[in-house]
Amino acid sequence: MISAAIVGGTGYTGIELIRLLSAHPKVSIDLLTSRSEAGTRADEIYPSLRGISDIVFSDLGDDTLETLRKCDVVFFATPHGVAMKQAEALTQAGVKVVDLAADFRLQSLTDFEHWYQQSHACPELLKEAVYGLPEVNRDKLADALIVGNPGCYPTTAILGLKPIIEAQNKQAERLVEPRIVIDAKSGVSGAGRQAKLALNYAESTDNFKAYSVEGHRHLPEIEQGVSQLLDSQFTHRIRFLPHLVPMIRGMLSSLHMELTDAGAAIDWQQAFENAYASEAFVDVMPQGVYPDTRSVRASNRLRIAVHQNNDRAELTIIVVQDNLVKGAAGQAVQNMNVMFGLDESLGLSFAPIVP
Repeated sequence: MISAAIVGGTGYTGIELIRLLSAHPKVSIDLLTSRSEAGTRADEIYPSLRGISDIVFSDLGDDTLETLRKCDVVFFATPHGVAMKQAEALTQAGVKVVDLAADFRLQSLTDFEHWYQQSHACPELLKEAVYGLPEVNRDKLADALIVGNPGCYPTTAILGLKPIIEAQNKQAERLVEPRIVIDAKSGVSGAGRQAKLALNYAESTDNFKAYSVEGHRHLPEIEQGVSQLLDSQFTHRIRFLPHLVPMIRGMLSSLHMELTDAGAAIDWQQAFENAYASEAFVDVMPQGVYPDTRSVRASNRLRIAVHQNNDRAELTIIVVQDNLVKGAAGQAVQNMNVMFGLDESLGLSFAPIVP
C-alpha cells in the first residue's frame, strides 16, 4: 500500500482527498494534519466520513514532520506558501509531494511574487516541479518527485485550448486570431472553507457577479500553460474573467476565439474528438450537445463541447468540471496514480452524482 499523508485536511479540497483516498485500493491514509483541529476525529468535523475513516487530526509539529518523511506521498491541501516551506525536506527524504496550492505552479518567480505577494522559499526546487495536468504532462509526471497541482480555472482553459494550439503548431500557421476570451464561472466552494461576508448564504444566493475584473492570479498560469506547457508557436492575448455563481460546486468556462481562413477549414468537432479519444476523464460531447455542471458533479470527469460557426468565423469551446475534483483533489489523485505507475483511473472511476 502507498502510505499517504494529507497536510491541511479541514478544507474542502482536504475532505475531498480523504473521500477519494479512503476508497483507493492502493492507498492508506496514515497521517492527517490540522493546526486548528489537532486531536479531533475527521468524522466529527465531516459526518459524511462516519464509517469511512476514523483518522484523527495531528498538529504539524516536529514529530509530525518526522512522520511525514516516512510516507510515500504527501498532499498539501493548505493555503499558498505552506508547502514550499516543507517540500525540500520531504523530497530529500525521497517523499513524493503533490501541492494543491500555487507554490509549484508558476515557474516565473516574478509572476509568483506579484500574484501571491510573497517570495518563494525554495526556487531551486521549483525548477524541478512538474505541472500536474496528466492529459498534457503525463510523461514528466511519471518521474516527478514534486508536482504543482493546477488551479481549477487553468485546468478548464488549458484542456479547452490544447487541441487548437497543437493543431496550430502542427500546421505552422495561425488557426485562430491572437485574442482569446475566457469567460468562467465557479461555485462558491472554489473560494475555500472560510467565513467571508461575500460567501455568506444571504450574499451569494440569488446573486451572480464577476470578480477580480482587474486581473486574476490564474491568468499567468493559463498563459504559462499556452506558451510553455502546450509550447505554442504563436503568441496569444488572453482575457480571463471569472464569475461567482450561486451553487456550491461546479465550474463552466466558455472560450471564445475568432477563426482565420485556415482555421475555418478545419472540422474542430472531429479535431477535439481525435485529441481526447484515449483520455479516460475528458469527454467530448456530440456535436450540438452542451454539458452542464451537474453532469460532472463529484466526479473527476471534464466535459467539452465545440461550437464552430464559419459564417461568423467563430469558435466557442465550453468546458465543465467539478472544481473540487478534476479541478483539485481528483486531479491530485490522478497525478499520484501516474507518479506511482498505477492505472491512471484507479480510485477515480465513479459516476457523477445526479441530481
